[in-house]
Amino acid sequence: MQRSNARSRLKNKPEMDPLNVHTRPGQRSSIAKPKSKPTRSILLLIIASVALTLGLVSVCCSILLSGRTRRNSLRYSVVIDGGSSGTRVHVFGHRIESGKPVFDFGGANYASLKLSPGLSAYGDNPDGASVSVTELVEFAKRRVPNGMLKESDVRLMATAGMRLLEGDVQEQILQVTRRVLRSSGFKFRDEWASVISGSDEGVYAWVVANHALGSLGGDPLQTTGIVELGGASAQVTFVSSELVPPEFSRTISYGNVSYNLYSHSFLHLGQDAAHEKFLESLHNSAANSTEEGIVTDPCTPKGYILDKNSHKDSSGFLADENRFLSSVQAAGNFSKCRSATFTMLQEGKEKCLYKHCSIGSTFTPNLQGSFLATENFVHTSKFFGLGEKDWLSEMIKAGKSFCGDDWSKLKVKYPTFKDENLLRYCFSSAYILSMLHDSLGFAIDDERIGFADKAGEDIPLDWALGAFILNTVTTTSDYSGKSRKILDLSNIAKYKI
Repeated sequence: MQRSNARSRLKNKPEMDPLNVHTRPGQRSSIAKPKSKPTRSILLLIIASVALTLGLVSVCCSILLSGRTRRNSLRYSVVIDGGSSGTRVHVFGHRIESGKPVFDFGGANYASLKLSPGLSAYGDNPDGASVSVTELVEFAKRRVPNGMLKESDVRLMATAGMRLLEGDVQEQILQVTRRVLRSSGFKFRDEWASVISGSDEGVYAWVVANHALGSLGGDPLQTTGIVELGGASAQVTFVSSELVPPEFSRTISYGNVSYNLYSHSFLHLGQDAAHEKFLESLHNSAANSTEEGIVTDPCTPKGYILDKNSHKDSSGFLADENRFLSSVQAAGNFSKCRSATFTMLQEGKEKCLYKHCSIGSTFTPNLQGSFLATENFVHTSKFFGLGEKDWLSEMIKAGKSFCGDDWSKLKVKYPTFKDENLLRYCFSSAYILSMLHDSLGFAIDDERIGFADKAGEDIPLDWALGAFILNTVTTTSDYSGKSRKILDLSNIAKYKI
């Protein structure tokens, strides 16, 4: 019985945790070893972790290699704009995807720098032009990988300021710039440094504007015209359904769409050149006067002193002190200034040989479609804080107020402006109205014309961008118009001069 009770007690005793069982020295344990299932789970977990890590590494490598490939697929071009008021370099980066160039004028793919004065300022010292061009080239080189310099083309295109110089002087300055560009490390040919025509400049501006707006490749009647007011010249370019004389006609074809453009550059009628021309007429009037009276300048705010004894007055007009037989007095008056500038724009109209001449004796077809006013139209509008709505009528109000104010008050109101910069806004406000409304015929409340320096996805409306687009390949090609950033050059297009 005792033995039976002992077995009963042993049978009812709780089982011991096999991991906590200890044996005395020399005693054999009758407890089985733990199964290997947990070990297999840990191994599987490790294998899965390693596989996941390798997968992530593979993905990261693919992304890095893809990014490197995209960077390596970038191609670069440099365009140097030799303008009248300064020289600006533009550095463009574009990719080739499926054989098609993709342009993006934002971020790291575009950079520019402007230096003053313009190339035309070196007419008496052509070698001096090398300094600014060299600095601009160095700026461009810092934005193009060293290994791609020889594959990246550089072009210099001079505009109206250079067109005003004699041909031999132009060539001397161009030779200096070519010397710099030959040694720059970029791909360059001598013919890539040139003075372009005003109508070409207008076409380039038209191209970049309609590229930005997404209208290239579509209905020609839905495109946007351009009116540029530069320093030495003004350009007007737009699609016209009229029969345009060949000297004013340009044709651009994108794919199956052809654009018949009217394009003309009015040399000497840029804002700065026109202002100098106006001042010269005043000085000539003073010199030819038989009286000892005062010749008034309605485009300069009263109180401003025109120093006749200086070789260069504050307006930037070059003059000889012996040229003045009587003084010119500032007497700001917007209406009289507008009338005077309109008279200047209409000079030679009696020689018009065409059906319609808006400015001088130059043919101008009827305005067609919408327009953007750029460059100095924008600068003056922004100076006066004008909005896009009714900006021409607001320009009249702003011009009247500015021209009629006293110079001393204007200096207090605009303390950060240099005299030569502040002085121009009376003239420019009146000149803008004379050109757009009085001459070209835009109504004061015309909603077809606005001012802008960027369009689309903040693409700068700079003609050099249009030149880059057209020169990226030897000929221009089709553009679907579906994207504001992508110009599809898969189909060859024609650019006719």
